[in-house]
Amino acid sequence: MTYIILLAGLVIGLPVAFSILAALLYFMAVGDFPYTLRIVATQMYGGMNSFPLLAIPLFILAGELMNESGITSRIIDFTTLLVGRFRAGLALVNIWASVIFAGLSGSAVADTSAIGRIFIPEMEKRGYPRDFSAAVTAASSVIGPIIPPSIPVIIYALTVTGVSVPGLFLGGIAPGLLLAVLLSVYVMIFAGHYETPAPHSSKASRINTLAQGIIPLFMPVFVVGSILMGVVTPTEAACFAVAYALVVGIFIFRELKIKNLPEIFGRSMRDTATIMVVIGAVSAANWLMTYNRVPNMITDFALIFMTAKWMFLISSMILFLVVGLFLEGIAAMLVLVPILHPIAVSMGVDPTHYGILVVFNLMIGLITPPMGLCLFVVDSVAEVGLGRLIRQIWPFFLVELLALIIITFVPATVTWIPRYFGF
Repeated sequence: MTYIILLAGLVIGLPVAFSILAALLYFMAVGDFPYTLRIVATQMYGGMNSFPLLAIPLFILAGELMNESGITSRIIDFTTLLVGRFRAGLALVNIWASVIFAGLSGSAVADTSAIGRIFIPEMEKRGYPRDFSAAVTAASSVIGPIIPPSIPVIIYALTVTGVSVPGLFLGGIAPGLLLAVLLSVYVMIFAGHYETPAPHSSKASRINTLAQGIIPLFMPVFVVGSILMGVVTPTEAACFAVAYALVVGIFIFRELKIKNLPEIFGRSMRDTATIMVVIGAVSAANWLMTYNRVPNMITDFALIFMTAKWMFLISSMILFLVVGLFLEGIAAMLVLVPILHPIAVSMGVDPTHYGILVVFNLMIGLITPPMGLCLFVVDSVAEVGLGRLIRQIWPFFLVELLALIIITFVPATVTWIPRYFGF
């Protein structure tokens, strides 16, 4: 009955955390109440009481500070200087600005909101249809949580499996770049006829753009580099990211105002609270499933009927794609990965490879209806209507599906960089 209540809550559109809590409340009501209450409360608190999880609010705060400090506009100018002269130049700039922004925020939603507000009107001025511009923005934002630093990767490693965070960070670099290349090829082939040429900038302007664009690029270098060298933990690196964004925004670019900090901190706290409630609720639900031996039964079933590694990979990728249609990625990860990760390891799948596959797969769900969060965010910016946006997003979905297939069956696309660095 507990699981029926959980599924019913999800079907009627109740938020994942509240659906889980409703099921847990029933479990407490029908059980030995004082004992079950203590167990559920302890499990929820234990799921959130983790020092490494401090990296989540800190990276969220760093992304918010970057949006307010003028870093986003300088990244766009820098990317325009690099790829803006090619066919479908502004669409390429949109994609590769997401690649750079991915190294700063680690959030697809932050990428969609920050870049979309600048790019969608500008692309429309240059001849692109507004719905196509919105679709490019949403599709390229998927790169954000794949290239390090990445909030979903941190959650995957620290709360689910214990896989190395630096290893997963490194594993996401090549798949993120592969996706950017495939998206770039698509827009160069099918969208080059939209654009009207942009005026040429002066040499002095280009030098200034290059100089100001390099400043934001130092942050991901320092963050990821310091983690790889063992100088800091991911949580300490997130502290550095916040400090870097503050210094750049207040003292270098001088666009971040002290009076705006309370509002920025408030938004970061709200977003963090949403994620932490999900983590706590899922932690208690995972205990309940373990108590009822659900993971063991699923593992036994999988090992009987899936005799080859490729069968398991295909099945789990299809499962994550379907689940990603209806559940938010982090919630789906917290529920499913504790069950599927041990099966993957038992079948000889590299843990880093599987981790990036899961993150990549669930991030595709951000652009697929009916629950694609990035679709709603970009539509709130573009105001083109979900119907038009969904029609434009399908070709990009197929491109991202092609990238997923490549990294699924060519594990070296994920593992070669981590192995080079000894992970």
